[in-house]
Amino acid sequence: MPQDPTERRVVVTGPPRRARRSSGHYRPRTEIDEQTTLGHTYVRSLMRIQLRTGLVVFAVLVLLIGPLPLVFAAAQDARLEWAVLGFGLYPPLVLLARWYVRRAERNERDFVRLVEDR
Repeated sequence: MPQDPTERRVVVTGPPRRARRSSGHYRPRTEIDEQTTLGHTYVRSLMRIQLRTGLVVFAVLVLLIGPLPLVFAAAQDARLEWAVLGFGLYPPLVLLARWYVRRAERNERDFVRLVEDR
């Protein structure tokens, strides 16, 4: 059977098309950069966990420092006040600050690990 002269094969040349990403592989960094809904969700989750960490520190500070005026009013001893402020309060504040910084850095490290292309 001979081919019809009207049915010819045409070769079209042009720049290659970009390959589309597979639907199973997404890039969170791109989602964040393009400010999509998913990227917004990623950033909100980081902000939420950082806020939660800050609120925990604030609650501990309130429980640690809040009752001090009552203690000082009941004792009315200047030496006790300085002892409580210098030795009883300073070390817990330093430990709390160290915990907060470590926790915040860990949250950020986890977030970066989540959005990196690995």
